Amino acid sequence: MEWRKCYLDAVLVPLACLVSVSYHVWLWHKVRTQPLSTVVGINARGRRFWVAAMMKDNDKKNILAVQTLRNTIMGSTLMATTSILLCSGLAAVISSTYSVKKPLNDTLYGAHGEFMVALKYVSLLVFFLFSFMCHSLSIRFINQVNFLINTPQDDTMASVVTPDYISDLLEKGFALNTVGNRLFYSALPILLWIFGPVLVFLCSVCLVPVLYNLDVVFVKEKGKGGDCMCV
Repeated sequence: MEWRKCYLDAVLVPLACLVSVSYHVWLWHKVRTQPLSTVVGINARGRRFWVAAMMKDNDKKNILAVQTLRNTIMGSTLMATTSILLCSGLAAVISSTYSVKKPLNDTLYGAHGEFMVALKYVSLLVFFLFSFMCHSLSIRFINQVNFLINTPQDDTMASVVTPDYISDLLEKGFALNTVGNRLFYSALPILLWIFGPVLVFLCSVCLVPVLYNLDVVFVKEKGKGGDCMCV
């Protein structure tokens, strides 16, 4: 009888996770093999050129470099603060005995037992915690870049603090920032799991085309037969 109540959760929720994970595995492969066809790859290439330009003319562009990195740190700080606040709210809900932990009504699909309700909130809490951790580490790496990018390039430091080294630090920071954002986005289907597993699957499927349009670069090319869109 218990299986009849939770079979939708056991099927649709892992399937929704598989859809999201499969898309991001495909995106990772695309970035590794064809980086210039993705927004992630183009931005990474542009950041490397930006670091080299900032360090080459550091006397004139040091303030620009610091302000740009400061804006990035502010964005990561906002996301980290939002994640930890949501974690605190979820922890309060989990530890309480309020009726908010119960489903809205008994007509919702999926299991409504205490274990399943606790699993939903704990899963959501884990996503926000990992998002907070990724954004915190991102701030750490970008802060290091903030100091090192203005290092005087004399004979002593030029061989240690190179543009490639600073670019690698910056890429680690932005990679963690991206992972933190994706974990934050992935928490939306888990949040809808409170209302039933069907919404989890539908939300995950709808997120894939949205993320695809944000991650893939579409280039317009003019041909003899008119304009065409190429990836």
